[in-house]
Amino acid sequence: MKKILSCTDGSIYAQSTYDHTAWAAKHTDAAVHILHMLEAHRERAETSDLSGNIGFDSGETLLKELVAFEESKNRLARENGTLILAEAERYLTEAGLTRITIEQLHGELVEEVVKQEAEADLVVIGKRGESADFAKLHLGSNLERVVRASIRPVLVASRQFVPIKKFLFAYDGSPSAEKALKCLLDEPLLKEAECHILRSGKIDADAEWLLNEAAAKLAGCGYQVKIHSIAGSVEGVISDTIQKENIQMLVMGAYGHSRIRQLIIGSTTTTMVRTCQVSVLMFH
Repeated sequence: MKKILSCTDGSIYAQSTYDHTAWAAKHTDAAVHILHMLEAHRERAETSDLSGNIGFDSGETLLKELVAFEESKNRLARENGTLILAEAERYLTEAGLTRITIEQLHGELVEEVVKQEAEADLVVIGKRGESADFAKLHLGSNLERVVRASIRPVLVASRQFVPIKKFLFAYDGSPSAEKALKCLLDEPLLKEAECHILRSGKIDADAEWLLNEAAAKLAGCGYQVKIHSIAGSVEGVISDTIQKENIQMLVMGAYGHSRIRQLIIGSTTTTMVRTCQVSVLMFH
């Protein structure tokens, strides 16, 4: 792994994002690039011409005030972003990392992640951003879009970092699960952790065969593997296994069905990330 792209907005999840970034960098000997995005300029949208409604002179004065207000907001946002990046760099330096770069840009986070991930091997992002509704466990507004758009694995940081001693690999033989399996086999990120591989939902002979084959590959690559084959609700089985086995990270494929299907019956990915109390490493 050569580079980790870590996204920060200075929210309550920022420190955990830095801790997960440092953990991943140390286990893969990767450089780190910290990205902070500012919203695109909105002066035109928020300072429409009001002179026809309240008189030309008054409208012109108000328009100038609105422009000045927007300029002040943008300046404060830039300064705040500079402080956020400085804190991120300081935190990661104190964590022992030396190859760190920082960047602040205007625009959409998702578009910039897609642009920059060509030179990165892992994207790290907090589960919830600065505007999330914590009482309702809402996810960060950019999270699902980043996971759907990214061709790289996305590490979703939980509220607080916990050393990863055990991870649960939710394996169903899907293309995204196979992508996760390949990463586990090729990358050293989780090689030191105990691997629990799980098949849930409907269990038949083919499912058992695929599960055992994947487990054998992981064991052959040096993992200490424990196999779980449990019929039942995917969300329920995964949550129960995480609690029962004291798991610190969930590894899973993401968004394997169409958006239309998810609108009708929901998404296992969204449910798991929203309700799961551990970090989630997702592959799409």
